[in-house]
Amino acid sequence: MKYEAFCGGVFETNCYLVGAPDGSILFDAPQGACDWLESSRGRGIDLKLLLLTHGHIDHVQDVAKIKERFGCQIGCHPLTAPMISDREFFRNFGFELEIEPATADFFIEETPSRTFLGAEFQVLEVPGHCPGSLCFFSRADNLLIGGDVLFAGGVGRWDLPGGDVDLLFSGIREKLFPLGDAVTVLPGHGPPTKIGTERQTNPFVS
Repeated sequence: MKYEAFCGGVFETNCYLVGAPDGSILFDAPQGACDWLESSRGRGIDLKLLLLTHGHIDHVQDVAKIKERFGCQIGCHPLTAPMISDREFFRNFGFELEIEPATADFFIEETPSRTFLGAEFQVLEVPGHCPGSLCFFSRADNLLIGGDVLFAGGVGRWDLPGGDVDLLFSGIREKLFPLGDAVTVLPGHGPPTKIGTERQTNPFVS
């Protein structure tokens, strides 16, 4: 599976553009992602789907803009939906932040197999960093698009509203580590890593 990465916004948030058999899928939409996609149009990028790992503002700032410009559908967990549809959602938790609202077209929950534009993924729900946090695993490619769950040498923070350190750590150990040491993790922040590397050396969950 071919993919391209873009890092945007003040939080240096990663998103990933994946080439599926029936079109391109973007995972997450940090600030600047829409302009990056526009610059890719000359290379024949046909964006048909935007999938969200979770709803924290640094991952969804360009959702509405991307949907408007590309006409793509948006898929997310049901708990993510209000985070992208309510302009004031983050202000309710004391953050002086707001987004341009957008509406999800369909919901995604944990499942052993779901096909998006001809690409098959196992979807794992791993909360603890954010309610409704999803990881997308392509078994055929040994590739995990993990959002803010597991990083190279770190894990997602658990001190934000809805965070739960026990859920986060148990989800990583019980759901992600069994996928296999050779699996490449594409995280929401920082460089790619391997499940095996994190299982053996990550100071939080090794």
